[in-house]
Amino acid sequence: EGIHYGLFCNDDLTSVVSLFVHKTKKGDGQFRKFATVAKEQGKGYGTKLLKHVVFEAKETLKLDRLWCNARTEKAGFYEKFGLIKTDKTFVRKNKEYVIMERRFFN
Repeated sequence: EGIHYGLFCNDDLTSVVSLFVHKTKKGDGQFRKFATVAKEQGKGYGTKLLKHVVFEAKETLKLDRLWCNARTEKAGFYEKFGLIKTDKTFVRKNKEYVIMERRFFN
């Protein structure tokens, strides 16, 4: 069960992301399924949407930690939002991932 966010541009769904708040780990949330339509990438839509999700996680949901499984080559993008690499990495479908997180002190 997640909270699903979408950004529309001219009535077209352009970027999406889902936030899943852990039921067993109070204050812990993971965002997944973050994507922007290929032809719209690089225009700031994903950035705007992810900024909103970070705000919601911290200010509205009062989470202590927000995290994601980031493709290793995209880690620099997530660092712009205050997420830092952990030492946890894995490979899925021939792609390398690193778990990144941001801790909030509400």
